[in-house]
Amino acid sequence: MPTRSSKPKRPRDVNQLAKAIVDMATGQEPEPKPEREKNPAAVALGKLGGAKGGRARAEALTPEQRSEIAKKAAAKRWGKV
Repeated sequence: MPTRSSKPKRPRDVNQLAKAIVDMATGQEPEPKPEREKNPAAVALGKLGGAKGGRARAEALTPEQRSEIAKKAAAKRWGKV
C-alpha cells in the first residue's frame, strides 16, 4: 500500500514517538527538517533530458516500432475490464 504524503510520518522509535505525541497534544510545532540543497548542474541536466525525452524517442523509432508499441498499449488499456 502506498504511503500517503498528506499524513505526517510518525517515528518508529518509541521515545521519538512519545515526544511527537506530546508535541501534538500540547500544540507545539515540530522542528522543520532542513531541505537538502540540489546541485544546480544536475537539475539542469534533468530538465534537459525531460524536455526532449518523448520527442527524441519518437524520432528514433521506426513507424513499425511505434505501431507495435501503440498496439501493446491499447491491448493493456482495453484488456482490463
